[in-house]
Amino acid sequence: MSLERLWAGWRHAYVTDASEPAQTGCVLCRITGPGDDAVQLVLHRGASSAAVLNAYPYCSGHLMVAPLRHVAELEDLTAAESAELWSMVTTSVRAIKAAYRPEGVNVGCNLGRAAGAGIPDHLHVQVLPRWAGDTNFMTSVASMRVMPEALPDTWARLRDAWPAD
Repeated sequence: MSLERLWAGWRHAYVTDASEPAQTGCVLCRITGPGDDAVQLVLHRGASSAAVLNAYPYCSGHLMVAPLRHVAELEDLTAAESAELWSMVTTSVRAIKAAYRPEGVNVGCNLGRAAGAGIPDHLHVQVLPRWAGDTNFMTSVASMRVMPEALPDTWARLRDAWPAD
């Protein structure tokens, strides 16, 4: 049996950055703060929320919508923040459908660490495309996911598909 190789050269930047000292503070606050949207993977900014790519996606096209204000609880959003957040979730679904033509879309929040939140102190809504049979043996056997698209390519694809305001 020959050894199979799975090339993911685009991950070199992540591996290199992983050896750098950990940054402090909230990752979502850093990402949605001032900076280059392409570098920070910000797809769209609103008055009180932003849509950003998940840097550790379950699949290509996996994004998050988060309030700009550092807030953990859904019920602590103002009416205006809540309205914009959910409007941006809807727009995110439209962009994912246009860019990827999935058979379904998962939308959800994990509120609190016990609910599975990876960033429990900053509320965010996960939005990701899904296809029938989109899991494969790599996840169950090798505990890994194969991403068919580099994050900068995903960012460009979704940015191009983002509906005009």
